[in-house]
Amino acid sequence: MQGVDEPTTRERIADHLRSEALRASAIASEFDITTDQALSHVRHIARSLDAADEQLLVAPPECLDCGFSAFDDPVNRPSRCPDCKSEAVEEPAFRVD
Repeated sequence: MQGVDEPTTRERIADHLRSEALRASAIASEFDITTDQALSHVRHIARSLDAADEQLLVAPPECLDCGFSAFDDPVNRPSRCPDCKSEAVEEPAFRVD
């Protein structure tokens, strides 16, 4: 259980993203949460930054076979490339700046 002065997991993730870009799987591993939970935290961090003088930067997913990167939702990791159907898709990376 976290004490009153301890940062929440979401706050710790945001602080970490201020120092380096991370992919959802790296966030999940670092903070001992699932990848889906990491993506949920990232989405919430993005909304909370709207009121601050910061923004969430996203390096979109990219197909490692054909280079396609115009995915509909740059925050999610697609299971396959819509262009070449390859499953070799690198997940997006996130950073707070």
